[in-house]
Formats: sequence, structure tokens, C-alpha cells
Amino acid sequence: MLDQVKTNAKSKMEKVVLSLTEELKKVRTGKAQVSMLDSIRVNYYGQQAPLNQVASVSTPDAKTFLIAPWESSILKEIEQAIVKSDIGMAPINDGKVIRLKVPDLTEERRKDLAKQVKKITEDARVAARLVRRDANEEVKKAFKDKAISEDESKKGEADVQKITDDIIKKIDQIADEKEKSILTI
Repeated sequence: MLDQVKTNAKSKMEKVVLSLTEELKKVRTGKAQVSMLDSIRVNYYGQQAPLNQVASVSTPDAKTFLIAPWESSILKEIEQAIVKSDIGMAPINDGKVIRLKVPDLTEERRKDLAKQVKKITEDARVAARLVRRDANEEVKKAFKDKAISEDESKKGEADVQKITDDIIKKIDQIADEKEKSILTI
């Protein structure tokens, strides 16, 4: 019973960490990362398709994206999708490929992005704590239903707290790394 509660809590908290990692990939650091373009959807024969499914996206250098569509007929659609996406980069279309230059981050923008990272991180911490609360409620319910003893109940809550502490530490570590990458020029 307790093992299942702990396993479920750990699994849910690991998902919180994965979600945090995915959210932080979307925060620009001033370096070209293919994941920055994941949110762009292109009108492809009447359907909205992710950019990476209609074109090859690469980063020839740290400040440039190179988008090579698999069909040259959708070059204009890709260009329009980039403009509509509000990612802060102007597409440069040479007729065969689209280039995107990642603008340098100003000091003020870096600080804003650091604040954004802090908010995303705090949301992840809250989510982990909610998982802890749910797990502790399951343990208390099992004790109330006399499925486990009081000692097992206390140990179960302590184990859930240890799992939570480990996950919070991991969340903070991921956030610190992202913040450093944003604030370093």
C-alpha cells in the first residue's frame, strides 16, 4: 500500500520535472535552439502542421536558424507562420530556404527572462507540493481505515517528504542552470 503511494508520488513528481524542462526550453537564451521553434504551426494543405514536420530545421551557428522546406511551394506559408508566431525574429527568405537570426538579448530582457524562469520554477515547485499533499492524504486515509499502523503512517509521510525534497532540489538545479545560461553573455 505505502510502496504504491510512494511510487505514484515519485512518478507524478518526475512528470513535473519533465514538464519544467519542456517549459524552460521555450525560454530564449540568446542562442539558437531548435526547440525554440516547436510552437510554430504551418498551414500545410489546409492542416496546421508543426514546422519540424514540413521542413528541416537546423542551427548552422549559435545565432542562426536554417529552415529548409521539403516542398518549395510552402516556403511562403512557413514565412507567414513565423511572422504570426511572435517569436521576435524576422524571416529572411532567399527563395530556397529561410534564415532566422536570433537577436542579442539586452540586459533588461535577460532580467525579464530570469524572472520568467523563476515563475515557471515556482509553478513546478507548487505542482510537486500538491503531489506531496495528495500522497499524504492517501497515507492518512489508509491509517484512518486501519489499513496501516500509526508508525507506518508516519514513516510513509516522511518518505513522501524525502521524495519531495529530492524533486525540489532537482527543480532548483535545473532552474539555476537555465538562469545562468540566460544571464551569461
